[in-house]
Amino acid sequence: MEYLQTLFRFIAGGSIIVGVTYLAQQVNPKYGGILAAAPIITTIALLFTYNEVGRTATQQLVLGTFFFAIPSVIFIISLYLLTNRLCFLESPGGA
Repeated sequence: MEYLQTLFRFIAGGSIIVGVTYLAQQVNPKYGGILAAAPIITTIALLFTYNEVGRTATQQLVLGTFFFAIPSVIFIISLYLLTNRLCFLESPGGA
C-alpha cells in the first residue's frame, strides 16, 4: 500500500511540472508562470504530511515553508534580472 502512495505522489508532482511546461510552451508563458508560482505543490505536500504524521508536524512544515519562501523570492528576482545579462544556463548559477 505504501508503494501506491509513493507512486501517487510522483504522479501528482510530475503532472504539475508537465502542466507548467505545457502552458508555457503551448498556451502562454504568463499562465505557466502563474501555475508555477501557485502554492499547488506546497498544498499537496501539506496534505500528505498531515495525513501521515498529524497536525504538529504539519504546522512546523508550514512555518519552515514560510521562512524558506523568502530566499525563493530573492532567487526568482535575481534569475529574472540575470537572464537579461547572461544566457539562461548561466543565470541560475548567478542567482
